[in-house]
Amino acid sequence: MKNTHIEKDAITTIKPDNGWEPIDFKELIRYRDLAYFLVWRDISVQFAQTILGFSWAILQPLIQIIIFSIIFGRIAQIPSDGIPYLLFSTTAVIPWTYMSSVMSQSSESLVSNQDMLGKVYVPRLLYPLTPVLSKLMDFSISLFLLIAIMFYYKVTPTWNLIYLPLFIVMMMTFPIAVGMWLSSLAIRYRDVRFAMQYVIQMLMYTAPIVYTASSIPDEYRFYYSLNPLVGVIEGFRATLLGTDIPWMFVLPGIFSTVVLLVGGAFYFKRMERIVVDVI
Repeated sequence: MKNTHIEKDAITTIKPDNGWEPIDFKELIRYRDLAYFLVWRDISVQFAQTILGFSWAILQPLIQIIIFSIIFGRIAQIPSDGIPYLLFSTTAVIPWTYMSSVMSQSSESLVSNQDMLGKVYVPRLLYPLTPVLSKLMDFSISLFLLIAIMFYYKVTPTWNLIYLPLFIVMMMTFPIAVGMWLSSLAIRYRDVRFAMQYVIQMLMYTAPIVYTASSIPDEYRFYYSLNPLVGVIEGFRATLLGTDIPWMFVLPGIFSTVVLLVGGAFYFKRMERIVVDVI
């Protein structure tokens, strides 16, 4: 009989992680082709079999802008710090539309992709990240609407525009953080998908979209500025309209975003172990 010798070094022991390891970014890079496919799938499916196609990326924020301008600008006559209300609402609605749509889709990403999750392994983080990237298409198209309204009011960009990438990064990071938290919670609690529509409605009124941040009493401004939405929207207005950047609203918002992002990453990693079992 032939003897079989097994080297100790040839034996590999696979152990599950404890759920508190950081995100493996090298793994995400290895799956970049799949990430590209998921993003392209979201873009193509969104406008499939529609008559207006990509025009919806402009119509959706435009309808909100018109309604806000009539109700809050004309009828309620809410102050807008001397900025024409149409322009005032546009600079807020464009980033808000992106963030709200990303949060909504990202929170349901694991549940909506449950068929794929059970068949093949991919980094689970790709699913909540996909809407963050795919919705940039809508955001880029809607910028033409913003540019047109700025041109109508003869607003000339200033050197403040160099800060715009910072606020775009904030605009993307906040939904990533929220998406990781909510998609993880949605695995166990399907109530998240029903509650999300009400949460988004409430979040809209916690940000200076239809009113100015300066209308908040001084004693509450610090707590108010901890809402990351405030820094994003006020930052967009300041960089695009050439006003002073309100760092008093921006810096606390950056801090809150980082805390949410780090906490969401660890919680998502923790829940990633049971995704397939629960779904």
